Amino acid sequence: MKKIFICIAFLWTGLFGGMAQQCLPELTAFKIKNEAFRNSQLEDMAVWMTDFMGPRLVASKLYDRAVKLTMEKMKALGLENVRVEVAMDFLKGGWDNQRTYAAMTTPYYCNFAANPKAWTGSTPGPVKGEVVLLQVKKPKDIENYRGKLAGKIVLMPIVKEYKLTFEPTAKRYTEEELKTLEQDPRPQSRRRVTQLTTGGTNLLELMAKLLKTEKPAVIVHGAGNLNVPHSLGIGYKWGEPEPTPELVLPVEAHSRMVRLVERGTPVEMEIDIQNEFNNHLTVDNVIAEIPGKDPELKNEIVLIGGHLDSWHAGTGAADNASGCMVMLEALRILKALDVQPRRTIRVALWGGEEQGMMGSRGYVQKYIYDVKAKEKKDEFDRLVLYLNMDNGSGRFRGIYLQENDMAAPYFAAWMKPVEALGFTTLSPRNNYGTDHTSFDRFGIPAFQFIQDGLDYLTGYHRPTDTYERLVIDDLKYNAAMIAWFTLCAAMDDTRIPSKPVELR
Repeated sequence: MKKIFICIAFLWTGLFGGMAQQCLPELTAFKIKNEAFRNSQLEDMAVWMTDFMGPRLVASKLYDRAVKLTMEKMKALGLENVRVEVAMDFLKGGWDNQRTYAAMTTPYYCNFAANPKAWTGSTPGPVKGEVVLLQVKKPKDIENYRGKLAGKIVLMPIVKEYKLTFEPTAKRYTEEELKTLEQDPRPQSRRRVTQLTTGGTNLLELMAKLLKTEKPAVIVHGAGNLNVPHSLGIGYKWGEPEPTPELVLPVEAHSRMVRLVERGTPVEMEIDIQNEFNNHLTVDNVIAEIPGKDPELKNEIVLIGGHLDSWHAGTGAADNASGCMVMLEALRILKALDVQPRRTIRVALWGGEEQGMMGSRGYVQKYIYDVKAKEKKDEFDRLVLYLNMDNGSGRFRGIYLQENDMAAPYFAAWMKPVEALGFTTLSPRNNYGTDHTSFDRFGIPAFQFIQDGLDYLTGYHRPTDTYERLVIDDLKYNAAMIAWFTLCAAMDDTRIPSKPVELR
């Protein structure tokens, strides 16, 4: 398959004349790999960005602290034009959890791992009492609880039960799986999926409306397994009355209490939740650069990035401190080698990705394409490439080309000096769900890497997303790849063509 892509590179050169791709000298690749593997700073950076920096929920005080620390790090690395930029308004405002304690006290004592839903309120100190299980099977059952839940600890019904899996918790791509990713799925027909409806009422929506008017003391949910609660948030706008505190327990703890209550055993709990709101009403990105040196190309930009924000539990290690530290280490490598890029290399660490890719979408609206005015902005024709990392700590095995066939000859040429490290797969497929899609929708060459999954899902949006989810050797490798491909794009005479899309 690699030979096919190399042949495509020569075909494109023949058809379009000036579109020859250069591969930088092997000596340059050697220097990058040597700096990345012999003089790596990733171990220290990983501890700094997880254990020391902590959680980074967008607009929280901890996120503001992370922004300041990141700017200091960027300046220490010798990057220029270090700045914070507002991406867009954030009507929720900031929220920080100060204290969480939850335990079952009857029929016996058991403390639980617990995680409050972001942007919910506080209890007036410790709250004790018997839990009330919402047993709603049909809409009229709602009336059984009307006027009876004020000040109570309300236990929500089981939404998702624990299922035993025989799949390994961590894995790497097999050669067969990588071969499958090299296949283009576009010839396959895409059938319209018919949404089946029963005509019934959404019981969860009815329960939510009931609880909003009843004002219980605490609402207790079940989400997350292996005795680790999930991280979730609620809809809220700064200035509204403080919402009812909502607590997430892992399904094992939550389901235990549900089963006891259903069988007639009284269950009591003690809960103490203290949260703090603030009026930080913006999503902020952190940006820095290595300025370009070529008089004709220095205004063009090669952009790399990942999202700085995380959920409020854990330390956001794999999601996505891993991507941020790899980008910073890649630029440290280039600075250590005193590279003089022809194009400007810019790094952007996005805010608000977990709330809907807000940081990258705001950047695109400001610099790439104004959706409201339906007009191109200054960087639309100057942004040469965007490379993103947000699939955990796993090793890069290749890259998703986002159906941009014109990118294949470039990466085929650039990847030759690093194929021996295991970077071998060019997939024509799309990859969704993170910040590169903010650019891709407007045709900008923007890509996410194919990464080994490792044990990403055991920490995904959970308190377990900590330093232990990181594989430092994989991150060293990824930093070398980012440094290499970034420099290739910054030095090439030509650039990857944009993908034709309908701008709207």
